Parts: sequence; structure tokens; C-alpha cells
Amino acid sequence: MSRARLPPLVTGISPNEGAPWTKVTIRGENLGTGPNDLIGLSICGHNCLLTAEWMSASKIVCRVGPAKDDKGEIIVTTKSGGLGTSTVSFKLLKPERIGILDQSAVWVDELNYYDMRTDRNKGISPLSLRPANPLGIDFDKGKVPLKDLENMFPGMSGDFTSENFSATWYLIENHSSTGFEQLRVAVGNLKKQASKKNEGSLAYVKGGLSTFFEAQDALASIHQKLESDGTEKVEGSMTQRLENVLNRASETADTLFQEVLGRKDKADSTRNALNVLQRFKFLFNLPLNIERNIQKGDYDVVINDYEKAKSLFGNTEVPVFKKVYSEVETRIEALRKLLMDKLLETPSTLHDQKRYIRYLSDLHAPGDPAWQCIIAQHKWILQLMQNCKEDFIKEQKVSVGGVGLELDRSLALNKISLSAPVKRGGSFQKPKDDSWHYKSPQQVRFVEKLSDVVISQLPNFWKLWISYVNGSLFSETGEKSGQVEKLKKNARQRQNDFKGMIEEVTRRLVQLVRGALLPSSLTELQLRQYGGWDTKTPLSGCWLTQVIHTVRLSHEALSGLEIPNDLLQVIQDLLQDLRVHCLLTTLQHTEEDVKRLAKKEDWVVDNEGITSLPAQFEQCMVQMLQSLKEPMECKPGEINILNLDVVQDKACEQCVSIMKVFIKCLEQLSIKTDGDIDASHGSGLSKSFSFSLSVDLASPDLFGSIKEDFNSKPEQRLLIILSNCQYLERHTFLNLAEHLEKNGFTTAEKIIRVSIEALRQLDEYLFETYIEKKSDPIVGSLEPGIYAGYFDWKDCLLPTGVRSYLKEALVSIISVHAEVFTISKELVTRVLSKIIEAVAEEMSRLMQCVSSFSKNGALQARLEISALLDAIDLYLTSESRSSFKQALEALPQLQSGADKKLLEELLNKFKSSMKLQLNCFKPASFQPVKR
Repeated sequence: MSRARLPPLVTGISPNEGAPWTKVTIRGENLGTGPNDLIGLSICGHNCLLTAEWMSASKIVCRVGPAKDDKGEIIVTTKSGGLGTSTVSFKLLKPERIGILDQSAVWVDELNYYDMRTDRNKGISPLSLRPANPLGIDFDKGKVPLKDLENMFPGMSGDFTSENFSATWYLIENHSSTGFEQLRVAVGNLKKQASKKNEGSLAYVKGGLSTFFEAQDALASIHQKLESDGTEKVEGSMTQRLENVLNRASETADTLFQEVLGRKDKADSTRNALNVLQRFKFLFNLPLNIERNIQKGDYDVVINDYEKAKSLFGNTEVPVFKKVYSEVETRIEALRKLLMDKLLETPSTLHDQKRYIRYLSDLHAPGDPAWQCIIAQHKWILQLMQNCKEDFIKEQKVSVGGVGLELDRSLALNKISLSAPVKRGGSFQKPKDDSWHYKSPQQVRFVEKLSDVVISQLPNFWKLWISYVNGSLFSETGEKSGQVEKLKKNARQRQNDFKGMIEEVTRRLVQLVRGALLPSSLTELQLRQYGGWDTKTPLSGCWLTQVIHTVRLSHEALSGLEIPNDLLQVIQDLLQDLRVHCLLTTLQHTEEDVKRLAKKEDWVVDNEGITSLPAQFEQCMVQMLQSLKEPMECKPGEINILNLDVVQDKACEQCVSIMKVFIKCLEQLSIKTDGDIDASHGSGLSKSFSFSLSVDLASPDLFGSIKEDFNSKPEQRLLIILSNCQYLERHTFLNLAEHLEKNGFTTAEKIIRVSIEALRQLDEYLFETYIEKKSDPIVGSLEPGIYAGYFDWKDCLLPTGVRSYLKEALVSIISVHAEVFTISKELVTRVLSKIIEAVAEEMSRLMQCVSSFSKNGALQARLEISALLDAIDLYLTSESRSSFKQALEALPQLQSGADKKLLEELLNKFKSSMKLQLNCFKPASFQPVKR
């Protein structure tokens, strides 16, 4: 039978490549006259007739089957045209493995993938459905032992489904020898998988869009037929039966896949939960980590984690995240409270305070933690100062005996020079001898302890404020964030408040010291708060010096912090008052010491005729000035207190009082009775002779320098005191004037002038007293001696020599000379001249009272007056010469040469017989050896 048509010819196919079951449209010529005419269709060698749909003689639609060849022709066979040809080809892509739970736009032949007979009752894990080769390239495993991989990657795994998956481990284990190009292909595969995963359902819908349209067309066609039949609401109709069939199919499908779908949903939920936990494990573990780090004190870690969580989840709307984040906020709030408690806790170091403030700033704590810390530290310092005072007051009340009694001031003075120095800003170093601490008065120990408290606390308090003002308290790096700038602005606004705090601390320090040492400078109300000390035994000058030293060190330490001087002015005022108080107290105590010098008089004189009393007085004054050297010294910022008129007047008055007290001591010593002396010195003196270290070889008595220190006669004591007065005026007071000027006493000249005037008054009084005691007996013996034996100047025998009364008078004068010479050679001339004046005056009176002289009487009178003049010529004064001249003028003149010759012979006889006695009236031929 001959053919009516030409063979089919395929000239086009769309798409020209695709996976199995891809729907394609074939176009060409002579593709058949109808559906029944189409008897064969193959693509790449696979029969596709089952799915073919003849549209026209030039168009056929079908689905590509799973062919063996990757690329092949499209062959159409018709009854009318026979076996056709193709001018195009179709490329069959490698089909992707579709899991039983994966979405697919076409029906999948499950027999090609799963053995239903062996897996019918076996559970399928969702993880098992993942690709075994995620890179999509051939494995090229090396020979690296598993043990070596475990050592190289501790705690990791090469399983890409593991939570601790290590990509490096996986590549070493499975692709150690794979080339670089292959690895690049693997990267492309991974990117494709990631893009498909991201496309999700959209890619599924896009790929099966034609299937959806076919389904839609089928449903529309069914609906149209049902409407035309009018049987959609009839019982037992085709629609009802179709519905029942579909429902049973759905129920059967649900029954078949319920278990695996349920497990899939559960696995998906678990996997999603695990993914969420893994992805956001930082947030979920944060509350527990915060607790642990707080317990360990790792606040920096907590703050960093909180800042990270706040930036990530602070504004989240996810309920789970909000719940966990609220728990984090609860922990952080507890941490804020903990840090605030630690910040306000006392005592604490400056480093800890700065650290806690920075933590609270980073945690955005409400309020101003730094200022709260400053307020707390201020109250703490004030409380420490008050507690220090109360502790010493209690100790004072319970102390018994001499624990707090004052030591001897000279010993204390030595202790001050040996006391340990104090470093700036540091605490006071105590001497190694702890007993010294307990022997010092309580007020002194209180000031040291109080200063120690201030020096140890106030520097950190000041540094905390400086850090607060410059912002370094909130940021170590100095970054200028908005919060830091705001806090710095708050700090600048509180400068006056902080200045008030410093003023209160320094004022409290000053008032507490004043309450202990200068109670008179406080009001009654202030005394009730800062007083309470036992002031019955006032502190000596040396202890006040120690206090001044302590306060100065405190001021120096605080000045080193660059605290403004106006805030430390109250301490300067305290120092000035303490220095004045120390000066006046030292002068008062020196006056008391000088009063006691009289008890130390031993009446032992040296070769210069003075006792140790002037030296003791000078030493006492010099020690006083030495003890005042440190208080009187002007440190930076201090003034010379002696330039203050009031202080200068008081100091001058007190110094004059000291001088007068010593002069009064000399006066009291001069009028002491022997009983008083025995009572004062008898217990400490032995009835033996005390030898001076030098002996005046010119003295008539080689033992004249021997001094008796017991039962001194009142006249001898007068001479000793006169000698001391003379030495004081010529040496001691001048030395003291020089010392006073060197130590800043501008009124030294006035002090010495007034003192010398008082000393001269005492000297004059004592001298007159001594002369009266010594001259009266001599003068009183002259008249009775002259007229002894009823002697008459008118009727007397020719003179044979000087009569006894004159010799006795000379012996008495010699006795006075010896007494004075034994005490002080410098007083001999002064004393003898005054006594001879009295003798001369008396002789003049007696001669002038004689009415007339006989020749022998005149010769006798002239002999005796001449003998007296010749003996005491060395000690004659103008007054005594005038008196003797008047006496001689009252005598008749000698007329004959025989009388003159006799007078001369008798005078020579007198000098010869009295030569030894009269030697005392001769000048020394050489000076004694000075000690």
C-alpha cells in the first residue's frame, strides 16, 4: 500500500535539555493527522508515547523519560508517514535524587530509589536523607590515621552532620589528594546547593508550573462536565464517588506517611530548635555565664557579654529571646546593686573604687555612682576622725597611774631629735622602741593618729575627685562618649560641693586638734563636740614641738596633692596658733625650771669666783631656744610669729619675767639661813673639802682656793652671789642677748637692758648689805681703840709705834680681803675700797672732833694715819683720799726734823713688823693659772 504522506520531520524542541520527566514541546512537519495516527515517539532512545499528547500536525507535547543516553534525537512515527527523522537533538541532564519527603512537580518512580520491600517497616531518619557527598566530587581519601586527626583537631569531628564539624578535618580525610580544579568545582556545587535551599518552595513551584496548569485545566474540565450533567448534587453521583475515592486516597496516604511525616516534623522541630540554640547559644547561656563570672569576679567579661546581648537582642520581638533577655536584665540589675554595695563599702582602695565606678558606668547604672562614692568616702573620713578622738578619750578615762604622765622635758627633747621621719602622703613611722609610744602623752599620740588617718585617706579622696572631674574615672582610653561628657559636666557643677567637703575635713581636723591642745580657742558648743580632754597637766614645749612637726607634715602631704591653698588655710592658722602656744608654754615652763635652779646651787666656786648657777641658767635658756628652733622656723606659707606685735610683746614680757625670776632666785639665796641651806643641800653634801682645779700661787695662803661647800657663812654667800651677778652682767646676759637675736627675738636688747637694770639693783643691794656687815665692825672699833686706856691727845707720851687698834683694824681689813679674795679676786678692789672709804671717813671725823693735839699727840696721830695710808694705798679712792686729807689737815704740822725722822723710823718699824700681813695689800706679781 502506498503512503499518502511524507515521513515526520522534527525541526525543534523546547526546552532542548532537561532532567527526566521534563515536559517538552516538539515542533516539525508531518507529525500525524491525529492522536490515533501517532504510533511512536522516542527521545534519546526512551519511548515517550505514553505521555505524548498530539496537538497538531506540527506540534506534539510530551514528557522526557529516563533514557540511558545523555543526548539523542527525537524520532516520531505515524501510521500515515512511518518512521520520521530529526534535525535537532535533546540533552538529558543527570537526574537529582529526590527524597521521599521532597517536593516534586512530577511523579517519581520510587522503585528506582528505594526498596519498598526491605524498608517497609524500617524508620527513616531525616539525617539519612542528606547527601552523602556534599561537595559533589569524587572521594580521594588519603592515608592519614584517624588517631592523628583526633590529636590535630581535639574536640572536633569530620562528620558534616556533627555539631563540632571541622571542614579541615573533612577535606584531609576525604579529599587529601584532590586537585585544585576539582575543589573549585566542589565550591560551585556548594553554592548551587545553597542557592536552591534559599529558593525553597519558590523553586519547586517554578519548576512544576506546567503541572499546576494541567491540574487546573483538568479540574476546570471536570467541573464543566459536572455542570453539564447536572449531577453534582445527586446522591451516588460520579462526583460523590470521586470525592469518596479522593478522601480514601488521602486517608490511606496519611496512614502510610503519618509516622514518617510525624517523625519528620518532630525532627524538623528538634533540628530547628537545635539550630536556634546553636546559633543563639550565647544568649541562652548568658544568664548562667553571668552568674558564674560574677562569682569569679570577672566583671569585665559580664559587661562585655551584656553589651553584646543588648546590641543584638535589646529590641527583639521574639518572645523566647525577650524572655531570656529579661532574665539577663534581672542578673545585670543584681550586679549593679552588688557593685554599688562594693563601691560604698568602707574601707576600700582607690583602685577598687575606680574599677567599680567604671563598671557601673559601663552598665549604665542610674544616678551618679562616682558622686555617691565621694559622699560615702567623705562621711567615712569624718567618722574615722571622730572615732579616733572617742577612742583616745575612752583610753584616757580608763588609764591608771603614770602611763600618760609627761616625761622629763630634757629627755623628751632628745627623743624628738631621734624620732623617725615621716614620708609625704604616707603614714607616720614609729621609733623602734614601742615603749616610747606609750610614754608619750595621749594628746600627742592622738594628733599623730589623727594626722595618720587624714594623710592615709584624704589623698585617695582627692585623687578620686580629680579622676571624676577629668573623666578618666569612666573611661581608661579617654574616649569622649556622650555619657562621659555628661558625667564630666555633672562633676564640674559639683565643684563647690566637693570644696565644701574638703573644707569640712580640714576644719574637723583643726577643731579636733584645737580641742585637744587649744581648748581656749573653741566656743563652748565646739568644746562639747571636740573637747573632753584632761588638761590638768598641760603639755610641755617639747611635746608641742612634736605636735607642730606632725601637723606640718600633714600640711606638707596635703599641699603635695595640689589642693588649693585656701582650703588648707585653716591648717596654717592652726599651725600659727600652735607655734605661739608652744613659744609661750616653753617660756612659762622655762620660768618654772629657772625657779628650781636655786635648789641646785652648791656654793662651789671656780677660780673666777662664780658657781655653776650662771652656767646652769645660760644652759637652761639656750636649751629653751634650741627647743624653740623648730617651732619658730618659718616653713613655706608660714609667717614669723615674732613679727606679730601681740606675740612679740608677750614673748618679751615672758623673757623679762624669766630673767627677773632668776634674779629673784639669787636674792632668795642671799637671804637663806644656814638651816635653809642644810635643808636644801645637807642630804646631798658631804662634809669634806672641794678643791678647784687651779690654785692662785700669789695668794698669801696657798690653800686659798680650797672651797668649803658646807655651812657657808651668809657673808660668803653674799660674795658668791655678787660674783655671780658680776659674771651675769659681763658675760651671761650678753651671751643670751646674742642667742636671742639669732633666734629671732627682735626685743633682745630690751630684754637684756631691763634684766641688767634689775640685776644691778640686786647687786647694789647685796653689795651695800655686805659692806655694811663688814665695815660697821671695823669702823665701830676705831674710836674705842683710839681712846682705850683713857688715851688723851693733849697729854700723851712720845710715840713708840703704831698702836694696837690700828693693827686690829688692818687685820680685820686683811680678813675681809682674804674672804673676798678666796671667793672672787675681781671683787677685792671694789669691796676694800668701799670699806676703806668708811674707815677714812671715820678717821676724818675722829680727827676733826679732837679739840687740840699736843706735840706727841699730833705725832702719834700722823704716824697712825700715815701707816694706814701706806698700807692701803692700793685701794684708795678719791673719796677716801679726800677723807684722809681732811684728817691730816686737822693735825698740827711737824716742825722739827727730829720729829720727821722719828716718824719715818716708826713707819719703817711698822712696815717691818707687819710685812707679812701687809703683803695682801700688794699687787700680784704674776697671774694665776686659768682653768
